[in-house]
Amino acid sequence: MIIQLEKNITEANKDKVLSALSKNSFKIREVKTQISDYLVAIGKNEFDIRLIGNMNGVKDVHKVDDDYKLVSGKWKVKPAQIDLGDNVHIGSNGFTIMAGPCSIENENQIQGMVEFLLQNNIEIMRGGVFKPRSSPYSFRGVGIEGLKQFYRICSANKIKMITEVMEPEQIEEMYEYIDVFQVGARNSQNFNLLDALGKVDKPVMIKRGLSGTIDELLHSAEYVFSGGNEKIILCERGIRTYEKAYRNTFDINAIPVLKEKSHLPVIIDPSHGTGNRNIVEPITLAGIMAGADGAILEIHECPEKAISDGQQSLNFNEANKLFRRMEQTYDFRKQIYINALD
Repeated sequence: MIIQLEKNITEANKDKVLSALSKNSFKIREVKTQISDYLVAIGKNEFDIRLIGNMNGVKDVHKVDDDYKLVSGKWKVKPAQIDLGDNVHIGSNGFTIMAGPCSIENENQIQGMVEFLLQNNIEIMRGGVFKPRSSPYSFRGVGIEGLKQFYRICSANKIKMITEVMEPEQIEEMYEYIDVFQVGARNSQNFNLLDALGKVDKPVMIKRGLSGTIDELLHSAEYVFSGGNEKIILCERGIRTYEKAYRNTFDINAIPVLKEKSHLPVIIDPSHGTGNRNIVEPITLAGIMAGADGAILEIHECPEKAISDGQQSLNFNEANKLFRRMEQTYDFRKQIYINALD
């Protein structure tokens, strides 16, 4: 059960609510987020929630039988929308594109990518400065100084930024220089990191683990929400299977399932989801039709010279074509939904 409290609830009324729950043997977790204050009550299913809903200081109460309570779609009337400021939003009746290189390499690369994004009216740039790599001999990122350079150029051009955080100790030094923290697939069950991100007031995008289930992804999101951060984005980025024809198996089923199970925005990553630039476009368009709220794409001016993941990165010409087709596909999806309501 989720109890949403009034912002101005008195301590006396809150104590009465807690007492009523305790008397009925509920285990209670208090959650205070940037948006509201909640009580998550775990206990018996046969309980008349009106007993709590009618108490002074209670704004709303919902029964949620999922193990992940706060990120469940069973209690939110409208899907969540993440506000990045400057009229840039993710989720809820819109489609957002995030694009950029796998790894930030140098100042010229950042400047060239920003100019390309501006030409295409794309407002969020992706780019890794700390890179978790399978081989210890691979390029592992330009670090915090590269992030500061990334931030300086993007903020001067009113471009929002998303980049990966790998450990709790990096959060504080990165905080000032990013708009969205990304939790990579290898860290999707790094619960210490998720706990720490629950304490920050910036959006967090969580990628599905390499072999993670949908429920495991939602439980990871629950860690962040229960820690106090409601600004969460889910990302389907493909899972590891026995198939060898491509790098990962992109799970198109996950998009409508996540949209049904949760109120959080769902982003697709067809670059990592396939590992092959030749099939990034059809998977992206399929993801749009499946209901995704946005896409995060790897783009490089010259993928053949990219320090990392060049094989799955689109060049500028390929990206230009895809952007146009994405717009057409999203317009088609909206028209289908409108017709379905007639």
